[in-house]
Amino acid sequence: MATGARVAFCAAGIGAALTQHRTDPRLGPAALALLAQGMDAAGVVRQLMDNNPEARWRQIAVLDRTGQGAVFSGARTRPEMSEAAGPNVCAIGNLLASARVPAAMRVAFDADPALPLPERLVRALEEGLAAGGDMMPLHSAHLLVVDQAPFPVIDLRIDWHDEPVTELRALWERFAPLAPVFLQRALDPDNAPFL
Repeated sequence: MATGARVAFCAAGIGAALTQHRTDPRLGPAALALLAQGMDAAGVVRQLMDNNPEARWRQIAVLDRTGQGAVFSGARTRPEMSEAAGPNVCAIGNLLASARVPAAMRVAFDADPALPLPERLVRALEEGLAAGGDMMPLHSAHLLVVDQAPFPVIDLRIDWHDEPVTELRALWERFAPLAPVFLQRALDPDNAPFL
């Protein structure tokens, strides 16, 4: 329930972090702070997990400002678990119906780089679900995007629904044409249109 509130962390020009399994939301801000200091993704994961007494329970993914990713899944991460990292993308999962889920998400994300980032992310979620998704009922989904603004330009969450990815798709499609307007209202209110 409401995983978006404690799993995903992003900062414009800095990077992104996901913390899962026995989720520790402190890891997200800690990862962003290390990235802001110039550490690369692999260094951040090492810094956060080496000598961390709870590391065996944690699953984390970090993307740095250059698009390099690093992932870690502790020994107590529940199977089925899997990771798929590459340039500009990290997908991780635990309690999955199939270890193929993160790889399927990465393939969907990479399939059409010309698409807007939020659309690529939603497609990755849809493909992960099609590849089996979680072994437990899925109830939440989250779409978080940062850009040049000092705040998320898109932060859409489905916190409790029987089909959260489908519901997130519908919410994104309603929000997409309004996203530029909302951004302009924040950054240039004098010239922002009324809806």
